[in-house]
Amino acid sequence: MEHFINWLFGVLALPKVGLPAVFLISLVSATLLPMGSEPAVFGYVKLNPEMLWPTIVVATLGNTIGGMIDWWMGYGAKLAVVRLRERRRLHGAGAGAAYRARRNGQPALGAKYFAWMRRYGPATLLLSWLPVIGDPLCTLAGWLRLPWGACLLYMAIGKLLRYLAVTGLLLWVPDSFWSGILAPLRALAG
Repeated sequence: MEHFINWLFGVLALPKVGLPAVFLISLVSATLLPMGSEPAVFGYVKLNPEMLWPTIVVATLGNTIGGMIDWWMGYGAKLAVVRLRERRRLHGAGAGAAYRARRNGQPALGAKYFAWMRRYGPATLLLSWLPVIGDPLCTLAGWLRLPWGACLLYMAIGKLLRYLAVTGLLLWVPDSFWSGILAPLRALAG
C-alpha cells in the first residue's frame, strides 16, 4: 500500500500537474482512504497565489464528488443487506432471531447515531468535512437513503467552508513561520 501511495504522489506532483492533481487528491481523500487534501490545496495556492479561487472550487468539487461516492456506497450496502435479509427470510434462515437474543434487548451500538442522522437529515452533512467522522457520515446518509440532492448541497457547502477557512488561515500565517517549519525538512532533503 505504501508503494502505491508513493507512486500516486509521484504521479500527482503539483508543479507538473496542478489543478487535476488537486482535484484527484481531494476526491480520493473524501472516500474512506485516510488522506488529507489540505496540504495539496495549500501547496498549490502557495505556488500559484493567483489560482486561489479556482483551487478552492476544484478541491471542493473533487471532495464533494468523493463524498457522494461514499453516499452511493452506503446506498448500495443497504440494498445488499436488504436483499440478503430477504433471501434468508425466503429460505427460512433464523439467524436474525438468534442475533437479537444475544443482544439481550440492547439497541445496536450505532442506533443513537442513526437516530441523530434521521432527526437532522441531510443538514448533518455540513459536518462531512470533519476528520474521522466525515466520510462515515456520507456513507450513513446513503444507507439511510437521505435525499441525494439535499445531501449533495449540504456536503458541498460544508466542504467549501472548510477549504475557505483552512486556506485562509494558512495564508494568514506569515511566510517566515513556514520557512522555519520547513527548514529541517530542507536540511534532510539537501
